[in-house]
Amino acid sequence: MTVFDSVVRSRRVVAADGVVPASVGVRDGRIEAVDAYGADMPAREVTDLGDVALLPGAVDVDTGAHAPGQGLAESYRLVGTAALRGGVTCVVASPAPARPAITCADALQTHQRAAALSPVPVLFLGGVTPGTGPLDLADLQAAGAVAFRCSLSDGGAPDMASLGDARLRKSMAELAALDSVLLVHAEDARELGTPPVSAEQRPPRAERRGLERVIAAARVVGARTHVCPFTAAECAALLAAAGPIGVELSAQTCPHYLCLPSESLAQDSPAHACRPPVRSDANRRALWSALLAEESSITTVGSGHLPAHGLYTLEWSLSALWTAAHRRGGGLADLARWTAEAPAQLLGLGGKGRIAAGFDADLVAFDPLARVAVPGVDPSPYAGRELVGRVERVWIAGRGTGPEGGRVGSPADGP
Repeated sequence: MTVFDSVVRSRRVVAADGVVPASVGVRDGRIEAVDAYGADMPAREVTDLGDVALLPGAVDVDTGAHAPGQGLAESYRLVGTAALRGGVTCVVASPAPARPAITCADALQTHQRAAALSPVPVLFLGGVTPGTGPLDLADLQAAGAVAFRCSLSDGGAPDMASLGDARLRKSMAELAALDSVLLVHAEDARELGTPPVSAEQRPPRAERRGLERVIAAARVVGARTHVCPFTAAECAALLAAAGPIGVELSAQTCPHYLCLPSESLAQDSPAHACRPPVRSDANRRALWSALLAEESSITTVGSGHLPAHGLYTLEWSLSALWTAAHRRGGGLADLARWTAEAPAQLLGLGGKGRIAAGFDADLVAFDPLARVAVPGVDPSPYAGRELVGRVERVWIAGRGTGPEGGRVGSPADGP
């Protein structure tokens, strides 16, 4: 009989066949079996979560890591710690703003070395600039970049300048040849003015114009493209129309766009720094409708964590998203799909994002009924708010971790 390293049981496991009572058997860092809740599964360590849900660990795409005035290694340590607290078991770091910006293989290797201090695995997006050539892209991919990112306006750093249409098409063609995906910040620079308007004044038409440019370019070259972040709900129909004309286009939004209407923001809220901005309550409701639509083109939800702009959202992202989702009839399976399964599929991370045999044992114990008061002094946009849903415990490759990334007892100790 198989003896597992550990078994985690829950009456609400988000598995391949829905939210079911189940037991998850782990050996050598991977899920080896998913069986009935009461199955006889001998293990060295056993955790019974009861009614606390078991989710696949979130894969957070386009996470900002480097904070001003902080060493790169320390930035990754702090981001990894926040990720653990927020139920994120894999961070996919943005190429900018960071020093150095990840626009060449040498810079990527600098970040990889610094990220060794992170208590969660860190993967990287390569940056695409007007001067990026096909050899740069190939070198970045060979060095470990899991996808690429560009901007049609401000890419977050001087060495991540915006792309014009010709460079956008050329980059898409080169990435299609590499079978990679391009994430695009799709606000159009020309719609933002010179100098650009302030963050909170950026109009929805900047996203619309940028989205039109992305669709036109991708239609010509057949590239896989993911708009990140997507906020202007009035553009949802344009996004949805891309598929029927043969454009492989999807999008990511963030919990603060889904939870925080601009009318409710305090004058000093860090959410004012969001680019694109947090929009009206009417836009927020329409964005939810687009996200919850059948076969929605908005497939992923990421934290939008960006300490360089004062946005510390990683720790509260899962709870904030669940707070709003369950009020609208969303379920735990939706939460897992938006934050884990779809991001892993987007980037081709075959071992992540699902609770199924053969996948990494990246697991999150999540209490969907627990109420969480965000401290009033918290640097996040959720400061002073009450959220619903709490991360109780995290396992990375089967190893139970605590809030600082260290080993905490054994899984038999419970959540």
